[in-house]
Order: sequence, then structure tokens, then C-alpha cells
Amino acid sequence: MVEKIREQFRERFRKEPLIIAAPGRVNLLGEHTDYNQGFVLPGAIDKRIYLAIARNDSRTVNAWSNEFDESFSFPIDTAQPDKGWKNYLIGVTYYVQQRTAPFASGVDLIIDGDIPVGGGMSSSAALCSGYGFALNELFSAGLTRLELAQIGQLTEHHFVGARVGIMDQFASLYGKAGCLIRLDCRSMDHEYIPFDFPDHRIILVNTMVKHELSGSEYNVRRQQCEAGVGKLQEYYPSVVSLRDISIGQLEKHMMDIPEIIYQRCKYVVEENDRLLRGCALLEQSDLPGFGRLMYRTHEGLRHEYEVSCAELDFLVDQAKHMPGVKGARMMGGGFGGCTINLVSQEAAAQFTTDICSRYEEAFGISPQVYLMQIEDGVKAIY
Repeated sequence: MVEKIREQFRERFRKEPLIIAAPGRVNLLGEHTDYNQGFVLPGAIDKRIYLAIARNDSRTVNAWSNEFDESFSFPIDTAQPDKGWKNYLIGVTYYVQQRTAPFASGVDLIIDGDIPVGGGMSSSAALCSGYGFALNELFSAGLTRLELAQIGQLTEHHFVGARVGIMDQFASLYGKAGCLIRLDCRSMDHEYIPFDFPDHRIILVNTMVKHELSGSEYNVRRQQCEAGVGKLQEYYPSVVSLRDISIGQLEKHMMDIPEIIYQRCKYVVEENDRLLRGCALLEQSDLPGFGRLMYRTHEGLRHEYEVSCAELDFLVDQAKHMPGVKGARMMGGGFGGCTINLVSQEAAAQFTTDICSRYEEAFGISPQVYLMQIEDGVKAIY
């Protein structure tokens, strides 16, 4: 794909481009913990957005998307949102200049990639991260990777209208082959955790459904967690978020908290603990032990946080009893999307065949399946 986009750029713009590869991400543990100032455990994957880019002699950004088969141009000093994928470019262009200085010129670029749009692998974060990285390189802006991640998050918030955490952008920019990233969503401190299992594959199974509850219930969960924090602050004034509460403290006051609020808080508190235990297991190369934590996370998301759905539950229940599967759970906000599965290399093909046929028989829908491994973060390809 790199040579394809390079040649396409030469033909379209008659000059040599810089090529940027920006990966998508998966998250192994730590779901719905980011906005509770907890921990997440993502990794960059070998599915990427590619950008061919070069400066031009105008003050305009001229972009072509192979995915959407359309072009788009806008002035580099605009701050007006547009529609769809264009807003990622407008927002990043705006915020990079806000943090540095106005660009000396515009740019031409072509965007391609093999991250499935809507597949739960954060193609939008990869686009923001890759484009920001490209502008940083072209204009010697001197921004750090953390600043580029923050720019991607701001773009999602204010130009796209999605109140996302920083995990997706952080994983795309900081990814490291053979490692996951234990990210502290409060301090932004991170540590690389080994995930080098060449005889296993990460397999995502896309339910191909997204129930209408996803957006509204996400906001409800945030409010419920905040309500739990507010109640617990009556007993522990130093508490800022659920990150600061132990399971013992929560259980001590379970009768003082509404049952549904208690269940939401219990999931988040236990998920942070699971993630830290999971990191210790990975450092001991205990993949089966880590996989058991993934199953427990799914049970928590299903019964305590209540963000799963029949399709996700079916896929996880099936995977649990299939040969070669070490762990499985739903991944993402919930109410549809993907499950993430750890499967031995020798069982991967049969797993794919069986899970697809069983799901189609149960729901009349053909799922999409993606095999991947953990790779490096955003980089230039010369």
C-alpha cells in the first residue's frame, strides 16, 4: 500500500511525498475506566492509516481520500467545522497552529489505509495522529507525541463532537511492537508491558450491529459513576474519582449507595484492579491467566455495568468453549461493535470459520473478522 499511495501522489501532485503510517488500536483490559481517571491497556496494531503528504505553494490543504473516493480543500487558517472525515483534518490543522505558529504554506495529501472504518479499531484517532505527526514533521513544529495526542482529542471534542478519552490517540502515537501500554489516564504516565506471544493472534469479531442505546447510555454511565464518587466523598473527602476507592471501602458503604450506582462503581473499581493484575501476569508470560481476567471483565460489563448486548454475549460465550481460545470479551463502549479474542495460531483458522457460522446461524448476520498483532506507533516511511 505504501508504494501504491506514493505513486498515486506523484501522479496527482507531481512531486515526492512524505509517507506516514498511523496504526489503529485495540484495548486488552480497562474498559470504561478512562473517564474515571483509571488505567487502560491498549496497543497499536498492524492495521494502519497511510498518508502521502507534501507542502505546496498555496495556503490551502488539498486532500484526497481513497476510502471515500472524494477530494476536499480548505484554507489552512480556517476554524469552521465541515462534515464527516474532513473535520479531522480541519481540527488538527487548527490546533497544531494554535500550539506553534501559522504554517508557511498549505499541504497536499492522499489518505488510504486498511483499518476498517467503524470496526472498533479507532481509524479516526489514527487519522488525527498520523496527520498531526505529518504536519509536525513538515513544518518542524517541535510538538511532542503527547501534545499530538491531545490535539487529536481536542479535534474529536470540538470539531467532531465526540467526548472521547485520550487512549486511542495515545496508543496510535506511543505504540511499540510486542508491547501493550499501561496508561494512567490521570497522570498520563505510561509503561510498556510485554505482549510477545508469536504463537497467538489477536482476533476481533465484529457483530455488525450498533444498538441505539450506545450514545445515551454512555453518558448515563458517566453520570452514575460521578454520583457514586459524590456519595463516597461524604465518607472519604479526599476521593476525586473511582480510581481512589478500594473494593473494601466501596463494600463498607454498599448499603448507603443506591444499588445500581453501587454496581457501576464496583465494576470500575474491580476493572482497575484487574488491569494491574493482568499486567503482572503478562510480565510472567501467563497468557491463560490474563485471558481469564478478560472473561471476568466481560461478565462485569454484562451484568454490573450493563453495556453488553445479546450479540456480544453470544460471541464471548461461544469463544469460551472453543479450542485454542485463551480469553475473550467485548471491546469498546458497548451495545454492539467487536469482541476481542486471544487465540492460538494453530486454532485461528478454525476459530474464524466456526465463530462466523455459529453467529450467522443465530442472528442471520455475517460478522467481520480481523486478525492482527501488536506493532509500532506512528512513524515516517522514507
